[in-house]
Amino acid sequence: MKAVILAGGTGTRLWPMSRRDKPKQFQKLISNRTMLQETIARLDFLKPSDIYISTNSRYLATVKQQAAKLIPVSNIIIEPDLRDTAPCIGLAAAYIGKKHPHEVMCIIYADHLIKNTGELVNKLKVAEKLTKKENTLNIVEVKAKYPNVNLGYVKIGKKLKEIDGMEIFAFERFTEKPDLETAKKFLQSYKYLWNTGLYVWRIDTILKKFKEHLPNTFKQLSAIQKHLGTAKEEWALKEYYPKCDKISIDYGIMEKVSPKEVRIIPAELQWSDVGTWESIYGELAKSETSNIVKGRHIGIDTHSSLIYGRPDKVIATIGIKGLAIVDTGDALLICKKERSQDVKKIVEKLKSSERYNKLL
Repeated sequence: MKAVILAGGTGTRLWPMSRRDKPKQFQKLISNRTMLQETIARLDFLKPSDIYISTNSRYLATVKQQAAKLIPVSNIIIEPDLRDTAPCIGLAAAYIGKKHPHEVMCIIYADHLIKNTGELVNKLKVAEKLTKKENTLNIVEVKAKYPNVNLGYVKIGKKLKEIDGMEIFAFERFTEKPDLETAKKFLQSYKYLWNTGLYVWRIDTILKKFKEHLPNTFKQLSAIQKHLGTAKEEWALKEYYPKCDKISIDYGIMEKVSPKEVRIIPAELQWSDVGTWESIYGELAKSETSNIVKGRHIGIDTHSSLIYGRPDKVIATIGIKGLAIVDTGDALLICKKERSQDVKKIVEKLKSSERYNKLL
């Protein structure tokens, strides 16, 4: 199996740490390793030569700095333009498929948290067996923990079988980012799971789905693949990739394929997309009153807060509860944890300000 780590996203909800030039996958948000390095470590059951990173040209230097000692530099796939996840995944399939057209490929995001690594490995191995046996499009999904309106959901159907004692279910449909009332209903039903984006499929099979459902993108990817490994590779990427449809893999492919072609593998991954400071606190806090601290902090009557600072600066707090405090030197965020979703509104204000635009 070949693993493709998607590391080209431009997360904004974790500002001021996540920035345009160094978004959350390159930050040390949950440990002393960056999220990209954490993701590579989770895949240590694979050979380094079987792990690929897909990113865009803006982040190439950062990816090399953080991953060059962990995987071959030749396994870094560079997008010359931002076209969303469908072209990104298709380009990775074209690259790997040049030499390994029938290989199984799994997709994993560099900016997601997975605490149960053993469960991840077991489910990926089961998905690989299922892919080789039935040639299905497989997704490793997790039970929803709260009504999240920023994630996609899948509705599972009947149980089909077990492989190595692990259950495989039929797939019924996707629902992308439901409203709050719908998300609450989903939470009450065992039939709805969060969509993690952990896909496992054969390379030739997913490229066939591109041909069926995104024919223009398939045409561009095929043109690129012909020139891979030649003197015209860089030219082909710049010439054809920007012509790909700008669309996500969910909208472009997965919502169009027959449900009969998709299998769902539920998992207890302790997974989070760590999309907000509140979600990071929820994943790392040992209790409802404990603080999560990175950097130097002195507190009196300080509870239930996330405090991220710098090694050369002390953050002192008195009588606070439930705050997110993030100090990056050039910017300071202070908000209630439950309002951290609104950080994206701050980012929008920064975008519209010539004075503060450089802080993005």
